[in-house]
Amino acid sequence: MTTAEHPLPAQLNNSTARKAEGFATPKQDKKPQCARFLPTRVLPVIFLPGIMGSNLRISAQRQQETRRNDNIAWRPDTLGPGNISSAANEKPSERQLRLDPLQTSVDIYDPAGPSEISADGRHSNVSLDKNFRSPLLTDDPLTAKNRRTAVQKARERGWGEVFFKSYGELLQHLEMRLNNTFFESKVRQEWRDVVGVDPVVWGLDPKLPQQALTEDELKKVATGCWFAVYAFGYNWLQSNGDSARIIAVRIKKVIDDLNQSGYECNQVIVVTHSMGGLVGRALIHPKYGNLQDKILGIVHGVMPAIGAPAAYSRMRAGFEDPGLLRSPKDSLTAKVAGNHGDEVTAVLANAQGGMELLPTECYGNGWLRVMYNGRDLESWPKQGDPYGEIYKVRGAWYALFREEWINPSGMPARDGGGTFKRTCNYLNRAQSFHQNIAKTFHPNSYAHYGVDRKRKSFGEVIWEIDKNCVDPTGWQNWSILSDTRQGKLELVRWDPFSPNNKALRPVKDNDEMSAPIRATILPASSPGDQTVPARSADYQLSSGIFKGVFRQTGYEHQGSYQDPRAIASTLYSIVRIAQSATWK
Repeated sequence: MTTAEHPLPAQLNNSTARKAEGFATPKQDKKPQCARFLPTRVLPVIFLPGIMGSNLRISAQRQQETRRNDNIAWRPDTLGPGNISSAANEKPSERQLRLDPLQTSVDIYDPAGPSEISADGRHSNVSLDKNFRSPLLTDDPLTAKNRRTAVQKARERGWGEVFFKSYGELLQHLEMRLNNTFFESKVRQEWRDVVGVDPVVWGLDPKLPQQALTEDELKKVATGCWFAVYAFGYNWLQSNGDSARIIAVRIKKVIDDLNQSGYECNQVIVVTHSMGGLVGRALIHPKYGNLQDKILGIVHGVMPAIGAPAAYSRMRAGFEDPGLLRSPKDSLTAKVAGNHGDEVTAVLANAQGGMELLPTECYGNGWLRVMYNGRDLESWPKQGDPYGEIYKVRGAWYALFREEWINPSGMPARDGGGTFKRTCNYLNRAQSFHQNIAKTFHPNSYAHYGVDRKRKSFGEVIWEIDKNCVDPTGWQNWSILSDTRQGKLELVRWDPFSPNNKALRPVKDNDEMSAPIRATILPASSPGDQTVPARSADYQLSSGIFKGVFRQTGYEHQGSYQDPRAIASTLYSIVRIAQSATWK
């Protein structure tokens, strides 16, 4: 294209893939109107975000019950210094009602709906960079019927369903790079960070050797094919298996719509972030998405493949907050997600999706420990069953759930209210989900994740009993006197000198009253990305299924797709997967 011509944007049209609409110009305008028709082969890229990365709306019933002015349940793009206080100061009971899996759904773009409820006003989180260029996402001519802008087209692809401030850069990057590979038969300069580069530069594990991508290989993949990038949100409060069923329907619709429009589309490539990896694996499991034949391959980013102990820590101590001065963005996220254990538990104890991030049976034994004076008093699980040995343990001070935190709103059980029994039922279903997908990986899978020793993650959770305790005998039966809800407890035991041994009193050591014994969750100490430890992510490498695994450093979990090496390895993986596509 040159400045001496008017470009006519390519559009999806019913019954034909090759159609362009011209427009009237003044007589003195002699520039030709040129249409560059898209290739007829389409290989869509479907992005699945992580937990809390999909925007949710609450039902009309719950909106009325809570007397809310809008139906927004979760939309982190709208949170900023101006309105953080209301979200950060929300009571656990309010969080439970707002983030109820039975009363929430994905906030999907509907251009025919009210602007501020479901259309452009609501999805104004999507904005394109001034340098964004894609032959698939361009503004229609001002004179075109039913004119759509590039931003509106992106919203129709689902880009507004996800946390755009976190994922928007990746979506635009993939859309531009995959559909602008060559100029005048030469690879574009922006591809020089991928083409001809040894994958070891991006952390490729030597156990899975891969060759550098050549220009000829890229040209063969890119010629005659275009890659439409979609983002599909999902309700991260419900089971990832249920999400996979819903997304499978949406993927099939994308494929069917493209074929009905005259294109050839047989399969898609899935790119995931964090929890989205569990949804991706469920997509190809026959019990859930059952979409094995429609997915050409999957790229997993920072997936907690067998769970993460951080899920335990956050339900007892809240999300880690680095402080507004140190990291305003991360601190803001922590405050909104829940700085305290009771705030997190009020949501995740009633949400199967959140429980599916807990360490699975495959994680192994001994990741929850109680220490005193430098030695372990006990560790769990012992028999490889974290559900029975940790999650469903009732009343112990070191157990996952504090029962009084589960249902702060007092919601009746018949209305889906939280009770310990109901939470255990969710845990049973989570265990079944874990067991079903334990060995489920697409045979054409690639992964990248953090193994950074400077980005400490909870590879294990350690409760340390304070040295002020002279005698830890009977520690298993101590009771909680006070709880900061941020991982610090004051504990008491039965005082043998109290009448009938029934009164709780501060622990008595050496016949002298001492201060209450303190137990504290020690800081994270394992390499990872500040959320997922290498111990969990490396399960992908040890599976023997993946074709490429990139073990990387330099980024934290949520911002992983803003790292150049993560993006380069993702592009490389997509091209390698695309090489296996077959066409008519």
